[in-house]
Amino acid sequence: MTANADEPEVQSQEIPGSKHPIYWVSIPVGSEGYPETITIGSPATEKGRSADEGPTWTVKVSPFSIMKHELTWDIYDLFRQEYAILQDTRISGDQADQPEWADAVSIPTPLWEQDSRPILEGLGTSGGYPVADVTQFAAMQFSKWLSKKTGQFLRLPTEAEWEYAARCGQQTAFSFGEDSTRLAEYAWFFDNSEYDDPDSGYPGLGSGYRKVGTLKANRWGVHDLYGNVAEWTLDSYLAEGYAAHDDKVVSATAAVRWPDKIWPAVVRGGSWQDDPERCRSAARSASTRKWQKRDPQLPKSIWWCTDAFHVGFRLVRPTNPPPPEQWDRWWDSQVESIQRQIQEGYKELRTPVEKATSSTDE
Repeated sequence: MTANADEPEVQSQEIPGSKHPIYWVSIPVGSEGYPETITIGSPATEKGRSADEGPTWTVKVSPFSIMKHELTWDIYDLFRQEYAILQDTRISGDQADQPEWADAVSIPTPLWEQDSRPILEGLGTSGGYPVADVTQFAAMQFSKWLSKKTGQFLRLPTEAEWEYAARCGQQTAFSFGEDSTRLAEYAWFFDNSEYDDPDSGYPGLGSGYRKVGTLKANRWGVHDLYGNVAEWTLDSYLAEGYAAHDDKVVSATAAVRWPDKIWPAVVRGGSWQDDPERCRSAARSASTRKWQKRDPQLPKSIWWCTDAFHVGFRLVRPTNPPPPEQWDRWWDSQVESIQRQIQEGYKELRTPVEKATSSTDE
């Protein structure tokens, strides 16, 4: 099937042990309606623009598929439930220099029950609600776990790939044009995220995220890139980061700003608690340590953000993945404090995960 902007190609992927499939939308870069290059950032005249969206630069993108929906709790729970299942296969930190350690996957420690669980239950954690409250590291390790489960190379999108998918080939503020009053057709954001029951949702706000895919998809068939939950990318955040690419054409992978510390990293798309200007294709947001303000642990969790119930993620699947020996670079954090906690933290679980063969049905 030859994809075009009006007929997105969607693939269904089954996950071993799950009744919840993942749907992938093909982004056939270079085909009609899918330009190989696009301008990243926004012009100075764009309404709601922030200084960190410039100077604009040109990204060259390779074909990939992207999750049709934000990752849901139904699927993420398969990953975190393995903490209780795989204890007997734990690989200890004193093996960190061994190949088995690098090939293993870290499994999320249990959620901080006292505070996070009541809030998440009010927002929704089963039946199609987007995962939230997770760190960038958690999203990266999930991509490693799911890759091993499915036999395919999956990862977080780069910041440039995310913007490419959001723009759908357009240089307007939104993929549907400049008119922010149309945002409610496509996104859950501050103006429409209030629940009918004021006692539901985030405490004191009566609002929150919604089940994925309940509003219109963009013209490439992807839901909720704007609003609902903001989405982690692979990049660290630097307000002046675009200056390094000014007047250049850079590939989406070469443009990655690899994190060397936990905060700040780039999240995109805006969320249920944001105004329309924060949901624009070019809008950039920086994660902050305040997202763990109520975490009572020392050191604070590398898995959970006790104050970020507006941040989740989705993955991409490159059409032409890099050599397998390079995959860990996209999965395992190089942040020293995270590496140290994985090796020394008594609660941490790093374990082999059974590899699978490809399970994509077209």
